[in-house]
Amino acid sequence: MSASLELWPSSPRRVGPPGRLERLRRKVADLPCALLLFVQLGALILYPFVETATFGDYREAGRAIFGIIGLLVLFLAVRAVRATPALTWVAVVLGGPVVLLTVAEAVWPDNDSVAFWSALLHALFYFYTGYGLLRYMFADNWVTRDELYATGATFTVVAWGFAYLYVAVQFIWPSSFTIYGEALPGVRSWYELLYLSITTMTSTGLSDIYAVTPHARSFVLLQQIVGMLYVALVVARLVGLTIARFRQ
Repeated sequence: MSASLELWPSSPRRVGPPGRLERLRRKVADLPCALLLFVQLGALILYPFVETATFGDYREAGRAIFGIIGLLVLFLAVRAVRATPALTWVAVVLGGPVVLLTVAEAVWPDNDSVAFWSALLHALFYFYTGYGLLRYMFADNWVTRDELYATGATFTVVAWGFAYLYVAVQFIWPSSFTIYGEALPGVRSWYELLYLSITTMTSTGLSDIYAVTPHARSFVLLQQIVGMLYVALVVARLVGLTIARFRQ
């Protein structure tokens, strides 16, 4: 491979093995799905601190920055694992307005129109990323190390997408979700709906948040089916490729 084709070309003056920083950059370039998965898992732990922090007027700005960082990592993952050039093109078209709307939410936190379109475009962006990751995993007959990470990243990306979809749903059909023991259904935060999304996706049924309107329940049912089919597809692929490898 020529130097012009290398993703992280070494300096012509370097003698000996690459340095620690260069090895790290090569690993990040070789495992984009691992980066995406670990960032999203880290977000599960860090976001509650942003959600409950008492920053006053700076709380929404903190959420916006947090969201844009997540979108940046997501876009880099899509760019790295794109199955066709069209994947990156669509990701840019969807991602640009999403970034602008994320910033707009921080500026106008009480604007329902901005919040609705932001949630809807976030959902589309995450679903499209999940589609790109699926194409990446099923593109060949070999399971690479990064494709194994992609199985987890696809799961988290789709769960993120449904959480944003639930946010949009409760704008169209108010009081769609409630917490067990609550007298009247209220407005659920994105993190609460992510909790519902992941428990639904895994079919564990541990969430104390649940849908109470017919339209909201239809989307929850859809996610249950998606979660079941995803696990079945991934397991079938891994088992099939393992058997094929032993038969060679």
